[in-house]
Amino acid sequence: MNEYDNIEYEVVDGRGEIFLNRPDVMNAFNKTMLLDLNDALERAMNDDNVYVVVLSGRKKGFCSGADVTSMDGREDRENKYSYGAHLWLVQNVVRLLYFGSKPTIAAVNGPAVGAGCDFALACDLRVMDDDAFLREQFVNIGLVPGDGGAWLLPRLVGESKAKELLLTGRDIKAGEALDIGLLSSIAEGNESAIDLARHLANEIRDKPALAIQNTKRLIDTSQGFEKYARAALNTQWECINDPEHTEAVDALIEERDPRFDRGH
Repeated sequence: MNEYDNIEYEVVDGRGEIFLNRPDVMNAFNKTMLLDLNDALERAMNDDNVYVVVLSGRKKGFCSGADVTSMDGREDRENKYSYGAHLWLVQNVVRLLYFGSKPTIAAVNGPAVGAGCDFALACDLRVMDDDAFLREQFVNIGLVPGDGGAWLLPRLVGESKAKELLLTGRDIKAGEALDIGLLSSIAEGNESAIDLARHLANEIRDKPALAIQNTKRLIDTSQGFEKYARAALNTQWECINDPEHTEAVDALIEERDPRFDRGH
């Protein structure tokens, strides 16, 4: 039984699958959803049975950002500090998706707008339905991308393109998103974004888990090479002493698939 009110969370075959579930408002979030989402992501990152996290939305929307129908008069907008507490909950979703130990994949099945766009951008990989789109909505409603978009986009597409997308607040359709490197693939025919995400998640899941997690930790565009080299030595030493490394090498030598001791 699902224990959350506004999301669905389930561990399936080594995947931690999270679906935002307020489809009547295109999965816009309220405070309850933010609390649920933070909790589910923490659980997934700390669950030894989860190897990859998949994030998507129910029905026709990925996430349309904050629920604007409840924005006016909201208690957390009364002063800077109450608003800061609200914004921390949103930013922490980005923290967990981007910096969390497990690889994350966004299955963008519909509009991903505002903070919903930033949730997708914070994932390590993205796939999209062909009619879905991303939009950094903030300037259109007189706000800044306080959730992380102005930090994420330059790292993904470069400063100039990021400025174009952030300052215009226009739609980024699937074809353009693929062309500028935001996507791994677009769903075609009868295949959906969640199908693509699960296939990609399974491909990553079946690699040695410690190597996957340590590789994610090493990817940091802000670090110099010497810092990278020191971190690479430490994480590589962990991997060398990991039983899954031994099994993967044995399988390669013996020309067979590796047999990792896992529950799925």
